[in-house]
Formats: sequence, structure tokens, C-alpha cells
Amino acid sequence: MPALGLGVFQSTAEQTADVVTTAIAAGYRLIDTAAAYFNEEQVGEGIRRSGIDREDVFVTTKLWMTDHGRDRTRKAFDASLRRLGLDRLDLYLIHWPEPASWSQTVESWLVLEELLAEGRVRAIGVCNHHPHHLRDLIDAGSVVPAVNQVELHPFFNQPRVRPFNAAHGVITQSWAPIGGGRVYNAGRPDAPHSPLEHPTITGVAERFGKSSAQVVIRWHLQHGLSVIPKSADPQRIAENIDVFDFELSADDVAAIDALGTANRAGGDPEVVDRRLHSVTIDND
Repeated sequence: MPALGLGVFQSTAEQTADVVTTAIAAGYRLIDTAAAYFNEEQVGEGIRRSGIDREDVFVTTKLWMTDHGRDRTRKAFDASLRRLGLDRLDLYLIHWPEPASWSQTVESWLVLEELLAEGRVRAIGVCNHHPHHLRDLIDAGSVVPAVNQVELHPFFNQPRVRPFNAAHGVITQSWAPIGGGRVYNAGRPDAPHSPLEHPTITGVAERFGKSSAQVVIRWHLQHGLSVIPKSADPQRIAENIDVFDFELSADDVAAIDALGTANRAGGDPEVVDRRLHSVTIDND
């Protein structure tokens, strides 16, 4: 799996195919989507339009909570492949754990193991799983999740999840990696609302002649994380992958690490359920 890819969360159906084609032309080889993003079909169109060989692009999609359970999981997987126009997936993830219906989450994981054994997917994993969720899945099944994709950026750097993942051979992949579109410190108008505005990061960016986003993406990579920044802007898409010609110092990394707080911007996997995310996928 490439360390750096393109996320298409909140990319509209109208723009997604062009975004994917632009990203592939810029050098991206990992595209991350989900059934609940409602743009899988356009992701597939963008890949075909790019002219790239199928084996040269790594495609991830995800199982939504309303499709947990044995039969629904298989049906959802088939529907995602159909929308993408693929006959095999590179990585399939359980989008969220559902603690209130944990047995169904486990059922879905066991189906993912079957799909892996059948060769219909190259790797399987999860999103938004706390260490105890991962431990339960590992104990219930026979395959360790290859990836745990979680909210991770300088303001919320997952100090418990990352070491657990590493100890169990699970790759940590960062969603919302630059903190874009999220509002922090809402009660303090004088404080940075985004990592990209924080003087620690803007100072490093100025010193290297890079953007704040490039510095943050480089921080992820130097921590050994996989990172999937989202953008629909061609210039920013190109900018976000142009991060391999400089290296942050240990002091730079430590200073960015120190910005971490206990405040997440997205949902807490401990309490999230389908009632909080009222999304239903049509898999017929």
C-alpha cells in the first residue's frame, strides 16, 4: 500500500472522477473511498479515465454500519465492487465499530476474513477502532487487521492507538490528516482553529519554503503513518504529494507532537452508532 494517497470524503459525485484522474496524473497510486461517501462509481470512472493499469492503483473502500452482519456484509461488498467497476479490491475496511451491536461488527469481520481467503480482496482492516475493539476482533478471528484508519493530525495525534497498532503489526492510517474543515478552540477566537494556522507549523513551513499542509503531511510520513489528504483543487492535489524533497528535524517533529490534545473533531468510536449517522446505502 502506498504511504500517501488521496481521500475523497466530501468530494461530490460531479467532481470526483476529475479529482481522481488529476491525482493519478500527479503521481498518486492510492485512492480511498467508502460506500457512505456516495462516490464509488465516480472513483472507478476516474481510474478508468486515467488510463492507468489496474494493478498500478491501490483502491480502498469501506463497509457502512447499516450493513454489518453476515449477509448484509457480503451484499455490500459486491455492491461496492459493482459501483467501482472492479473485480477485486485492494483494501476493504469496516468503517466504524458499533459497540451497541458489537456481535454484528464481529460477524462482519469474519466475513471480511472469508473474502480475503477467497482472493476477492488483497487486504482487510478497520477504521476508527480503539485498542480494545482491535483486541476483540483479533481474538474472535484468525486475521490481524492490516490497517486501522483513524482521525489523526497534530491536534489529535492518537497516543494510545498508534503504539497498540504498531505492537500488533497494524498500519495506522490518518484521516483528516491536516485537520482541514474542522473547528477547534471554538471558545477561544484568538487560538488557531486548524493545525495549518498554528505558529509552530507555519514557522517550520516558512523555514523550508513549504506550505503548512506539506509540513503536516511530512510529519505523518516521518512517524511511519499512511496519510490520505483530501482535496478537489488540482494545485493542492499536486502540492500534497510534493513532500519527498525535505525532511523535518527531530526537534521539528517533537514540536508538532507537542500540539496534541485529547479533543477529537470527529465521532468517538466508543459511542457512535447508526442512529448518530443516519446513512443508508442502496446495495440492490
